[in-house]
Amino acid sequence: MTAFSSEYHVSDDEIKNTKGYNIAAVLLAVMLVALTITTVVLGSKNAYELETVPSFELAIDEGRYQDALQIYRGIQDEVLKSSPDNQTANAARIQMLDDMEGIVKERVDTICNRIISNRYVLSASDINFLDSMKELTSSVVSERLYNICEDFLLGKVEKPVVTYFFNQVQPIGNFSATANPLLRELDFIETATGDVQSAEKYLSNGDYISAVKKYTQVDSSYDGFVGEYCDKRITTIKEAMYEPMMAEGDHLIQTLKFYSAEKLFSDLAVIFPEDELIKSSLLEATSHTSEVTEYRGKIECICVRSLIADTDVAFAARYHSSNTSLYLTGKEFESILENLYERGYVLVDVEDLIDQSDPSYLLERNLKVPKGKKPLIVVIEDLQYSASAYNCGTCRRLVLNDENQVCGEYKNSAGETIVSRTAEAIGLLDVFVERHPDFTYDGAKGIISVSGHEAVFGYVVAAGELEDRNAALSAVNLPQLTNITNDDIDFARDTVTQIVNVLKDNGWKFASCTYSYIQDCRNTEKEVLVDDHTKWMDQIGSLFGEVHILVYPNGNYIYGTDDRAVYFKNRGFRIFFGGGATPYHIYGDNYLFVDRAMMSYKTLNRKAYENLFDYTQIIDPARTKNSDQAQG
Repeated sequence: MTAFSSEYHVSDDEIKNTKGYNIAAVLLAVMLVALTITTVVLGSKNAYELETVPSFELAIDEGRYQDALQIYRGIQDEVLKSSPDNQTANAARIQMLDDMEGIVKERVDTICNRIISNRYVLSASDINFLDSMKELTSSVVSERLYNICEDFLLGKVEKPVVTYFFNQVQPIGNFSATANPLLRELDFIETATGDVQSAEKYLSNGDYISAVKKYTQVDSSYDGFVGEYCDKRITTIKEAMYEPMMAEGDHLIQTLKFYSAEKLFSDLAVIFPEDELIKSSLLEATSHTSEVTEYRGKIECICVRSLIADTDVAFAARYHSSNTSLYLTGKEFESILENLYERGYVLVDVEDLIDQSDPSYLLERNLKVPKGKKPLIVVIEDLQYSASAYNCGTCRRLVLNDENQVCGEYKNSAGETIVSRTAEAIGLLDVFVERHPDFTYDGAKGIISVSGHEAVFGYVVAAGELEDRNAALSAVNLPQLTNITNDDIDFARDTVTQIVNVLKDNGWKFASCTYSYIQDCRNTEKEVLVDDHTKWMDQIGSLFGEVHILVYPNGNYIYGTDDRAVYFKNRGFRIFFGGGATPYHIYGDNYLFVDRAMMSYKTLNRKAYENLFDYTQIIDPARTKNSDQAQG
């Protein structure tokens, strides 16, 4: 091949590339043509859309109702005839229909609102518009007729207003087809208003089940409008209630409130009879419940202070304090629980003994317990964690572990910080109930009484506590708290609030034992008590919410008729705890009084406690392990 010919030789790859360019050019040209056509079409369609709705509105403004209807129906026909595949065009047409319907609805609503609010009399022009726009006005007026009947049923409008509205619109065109049947039902609607409004009140309070029950009861008594309304509300409520009610039921089971869970799932099983998950949850709840009977008799109430968490600290010679006799060890408290359980006692909520619905008058309520069981109330006294008790081996504060369980935290004899659920009575009782769910009636645990002059749960939660806390720390040769900021106090308050919420969720109740833990309230002037309670409310009260229980320190109670006791009652306290070795409770003037039996090493061998436990099985051997340890 000559040099000339090789200079202009085109390779096979170059030929292929040239063909590719040609194809791309053709495709690009086709796309440009299509885009041009689409732009023209869309431009025409947009112009069409822009003209249609204003033309419709102008026709209405000028009273050319037949023209307006013709425009609306023309678009409607296009939608019906168009191919389902042409989604873009259909969407535009449907939007035009919506816009036109919106224009008519706005005008009809204005007329209807004037009739309802101002007793407006329809003009000839109004009547012509409402009558001439046929199906467009008819649908809106029909909806308003149903709405005003619903408002009447719910007590939002009076019957004369409803009647007047019907009288104005009923004679027009084909409105009578909707109005006449509803007019005939107004008396039935009026009769049902009370029950329907009761159902709605249940619903507004979050009581879905009572709302459905009430609506079902009404539905069984009425046909027509009321029956249809009830059916609609029942469907709506059932859709809204299912998930939150199931979550609530699961939580009741998790927190051992089996009797409440049984009732809840029983109600849900009626409302959702085919639901297998509800049936399964109901079975789980009922497997932990038994027959319940009313109890009339004495109610045992025991009271313990903070527990001795570390017996080495409590009873070692270098630490030993005579105050250890005021406290039980964890083993002793657990042994008491074992004895009580074996003897058929069951934890109950003291607030189940009263009806507090009326703040001015307290009603006695018969206590219910599982058949064969005896009620027991547990009080844990003064959980502030004073530094003065550290040498007794008690906890220094409450904390939450990684599983959101309340634990006690203490320093052992080696100076190590230990966190344990079983270091404190709260966790010990929680764990015991988890092992023996039948030791609690519907998840009840106990009452935690709280003072605040030094700390709450071991935390300084108010600036007013600092001086007392530092004095207590100094007395046991521990470093004082310095440079405490408002942020530190806020953090402590948040921590206590979290602990309180967990305790409440798990069946614990709270009580005041006065801010300063007044040793002898009976011989304390009213002014001092008032000032002390004011501090309790100002500094720590908001951490616990509404508190209705007052535990008198050391059992030194004030008689209910005493002006000082009346002061406490007027501040919302309805249950008062005194002190006594034998079970005793009495209903007074707007209050319940209960004696609590103080449990300490010094009192365990009282004859009055023989029905509760065997003293010889209770004493912790750690107290008398060797002769170097004091008796306690």
